Amino acid sequence: MSNEVFSLCFMCSIRCPIKVLVESGQVKWIEGNPHVPGMEGSLCPRGSAGISLLYDSERVQSPMIRTGERGEGKWRKATWDEALDYAGDKLKQVIQAHGPQSVVFGERTNLSTHVSKTFMKAIGSPNHFTHDALCKGSVNTACRSLFGYTDAQMGMDLKNSRHVVLYGRNMFEAISVKEVNNLMDALSAGAKLTYIDPRVSVTATKASRYWMIRPGTDLALNYALIHVILAERLYDAAYVERWVSGLPDLRNFVRSYTPEWAEKETGIPASEIVALAREVCNVKPSVIFHFGYRGAHHANEIYMRRSILILNTLMGSIEAKGGLFFKKGPGALGKKPAQKLTEQKFEKITLPRFDKVGTADFPLPDPDHGVAQMLAPAILNDDPYPVKALIANRFDPLQSIPDTNQMKAALKKLDLIVAIDINYSDIAWYADVILPESIYLERTDCIQQANGLKPQMFLRRQAVTPRYDTREAAMIIKQLGERIGVGAYFPYASMEELVRWQLEPTGFTFEDFESKGFVAYGKEQIFWDREEGIQFKTPSGKIELKSSLLENAGFSSFPEYEPVPTNTGNTFRLVVGRTALHTHVSTQNNLYLNELFSENRLWINSGKASALGIRSNDMVDVTSACGSGKIKSFVTDLIHPEAVFMIHGFGHEAKLATRCYNHGLSDSVIQENISDRIGGSPALHDTFVTVNPA
Repeated sequence: MSNEVFSLCFMCSIRCPIKVLVESGQVKWIEGNPHVPGMEGSLCPRGSAGISLLYDSERVQSPMIRTGERGEGKWRKATWDEALDYAGDKLKQVIQAHGPQSVVFGERTNLSTHVSKTFMKAIGSPNHFTHDALCKGSVNTACRSLFGYTDAQMGMDLKNSRHVVLYGRNMFEAISVKEVNNLMDALSAGAKLTYIDPRVSVTATKASRYWMIRPGTDLALNYALIHVILAERLYDAAYVERWVSGLPDLRNFVRSYTPEWAEKETGIPASEIVALAREVCNVKPSVIFHFGYRGAHHANEIYMRRSILILNTLMGSIEAKGGLFFKKGPGALGKKPAQKLTEQKFEKITLPRFDKVGTADFPLPDPDHGVAQMLAPAILNDDPYPVKALIANRFDPLQSIPDTNQMKAALKKLDLIVAIDINYSDIAWYADVILPESIYLERTDCIQQANGLKPQMFLRRQAVTPRYDTREAAMIIKQLGERIGVGAYFPYASMEELVRWQLEPTGFTFEDFESKGFVAYGKEQIFWDREEGIQFKTPSGKIELKSSLLENAGFSSFPEYEPVPTNTGNTFRLVVGRTALHTHVSTQNNLYLNELFSENRLWINSGKASALGIRSNDMVDVTSACGSGKIKSFVTDLIHPEAVFMIHGFGHEAKLATRCYNHGLSDSVIQENISDRIGGSPALHDTFVTVNPA
């Protein structure tokens, strides 16, 4: 007997809609949901490898309690009651001894994040953070500084764009299937693609124009582009007059940042900078300067991301077809979204967060995500108070936060580490108890509220029963909450019951999702009236080039550019990135994906490698101020001489993940823990390393 189940992938954070073919209780095939425009049945390599994850014998198969030292790999199987009682008892001891603020919950953002946030609110701790802080905290702050909206509340009409400019946004290896298909449709219709990156990625090979920019100098390029657009009055004057404040301040600021000045800093000829400025302005407002997803490169990241958004503003592309738009929710149609557990009443929490977001240290980052890279310093320094327990839900601080050695030292100070995970990740390997989660094919999940030009809702529906002794994270958190006295905040007995409760105000039912996997609030795309109807959330009601958010916090809207020093000899700027075949740190042990891409290598420029006596596939030593390691080299002309590059997510230490154990080098081991103190992101590309033959 066979049936089709419409669901959502979770091999990465995009959550592509999928159709799952099930025969006799076994998953036989997964493809993109054919009912969703832009998917048309297509799926990326990771999504296709979901079957391998389902049947992987190296998944965590039952609750595990540590019996040896942390990281030693000695475990015993436990029943769910035993493991939950163990974690609950330890958690109560920590809270009684050090207060609820001593508990931190970090997770990879997911559909049940409102459940984990409820858990933390219920116990009285302010310390919930997500992996989004490490990807796009500064992008979030930059968007709020100009528009009053977060980056997550903004979208891009790629399909109808006439020119797309990408700054290291390696879209064809990221991969968001619908996004890629929309961009390909635009290119097929004659749109231009400009790609700017110190490395020739797959996306670079698809571009109409590629610039191998000097690493760290993107802000100089953008200042020069803004200079040309304003000096030649190429911007959308009517749009700017109606919707923008602070243009005179910007004009005065960029006056000295000429294309000739930028050429010396970036290595891009002044004539080409002028040509791009004129070219994009010829097709405005259907232009997208992509503000990025992972905006976590440099200590001045917020200003680089603001400069991208300012370019969009000058194009008049905000709330334009083929440009950027603000996502519309059901409220735009007089309807209501799915409800969340966080909407309950909780006692007010007055204690500061562990990362000091909202204080003088980090006044502007979004507390919904936090500043994750402050976890280790907070633990090590007992600042602002002792942190004694960590719950990690599908998030690995050892592999995801810079300076692994610092994180290991911090973990030693904790009284309790709980890992909710599907794999033996490195943090699970260090945990005191592992509570295994059912994978996305084995569970029904909370509602996905998909706001956009057409607000919709999607549902991840269970396709097959759990293969091992695993549970849904929302149920695990509920059951842990029951053991520490906050069970009343989780009034559901199953995931279906929770989903039905979420749907109560929406007018839709659980059964409405069965035929296509989603429901739509309306049929037509919603663009606001560009003359009178755009609803900016800034104090002025306009796009604020001179930002009240920044200025009121004591920061400049237009800081002077600081030249990027040239590194020489065997010193390089470390650049990291993605491959289409893996998701961050979570898929390296997948049987299918590991066979295709089992180890990362260090890209190094041919001329620099020759001078150092390094050939391709040689082992090299890579050393920074905080760590070192060995990795195979990849010698190529396709990277700037001042940079070296590696794929993120390798060098795993969990021995039970046998396929990826000790393969390649973890970039987190050698990355220094440097932050954009205004925007909130880590500066993942501000580490300098020395490279030598091993």
